[in-house]
Amino acid sequence: MAEPKPRDLAALLLTLTVVTGVVDAVSFLGLGRVFVANMTGNVVFFGFAAAGEATLSVLASATAVLAFLAGALAGGRLARREDDRDALRQATAVQAALIAVAVVSAATLGSGTRLGSELLIVVLGLAMGLQNAAVRRIGAPDLTTTVLTMTLTGFAADSKAAGGTGSHPLRKVAAVGAMLAGAFVGGLLQLHVAMWAALAVALVLVLGVPAVLYRTPRIANRSTGESAGR
Repeated sequence: MAEPKPRDLAALLLTLTVVTGVVDAVSFLGLGRVFVANMTGNVVFFGFAAAGEATLSVLASATAVLAFLAGALAGGRLARREDDRDALRQATAVQAALIAVAVVSAATLGSGTRLGSELLIVVLGLAMGLQNAAVRRIGAPDLTTTVLTMTLTGFAADSKAAGGTGSHPLRKVAAVGAMLAGAFVGGLLQLHVAMWAALAVALVLVLGVPAVLYRTPRIANRSTGESAGR
């Protein structure tokens, strides 16, 4: 069986970008205005909370950052033992297990108590740290799956209007669209259905990534990952 092409890899990364939108919608809307994937936002929120903004929590922001770092640490160690395919496959398999724990926790404990909320922040932060460490190894700058700042910068700065080559504009737009779609679906379910339902959608999407990778003998080695990011 042929190894996945860069275009197939991009589809997997876009799927994980949708997941980011979903889980950050859940965490921001349901866990006290905190992100579990967007660490830039958490650092800023930490500063606002420390300055006295009563609607933000220093504890929640710090918990999310520390959980994310722990997940990224585990994902980094995994990435150094495996090739790109196995690192992404194993990281997303563990990520799926963590999100499954979050689904069960949201359905049983809920987020109404500090314990339930902090548990969900920790579990989801670990899951997103793992995702980021695995995706970082692949090295596709326009498809980081959690941060859109450089994607939007590249869309404008690399465009022909700016004198650039205008490479992969559709992929950049797709990354923004994937995050937006995930945030919309996650927000809709969080606000109008239930937290566990939004997390269940994220779980299904994450499970699709290792399922695809298990069916292929190899995914992008470093050279393929670099070509995916060009």
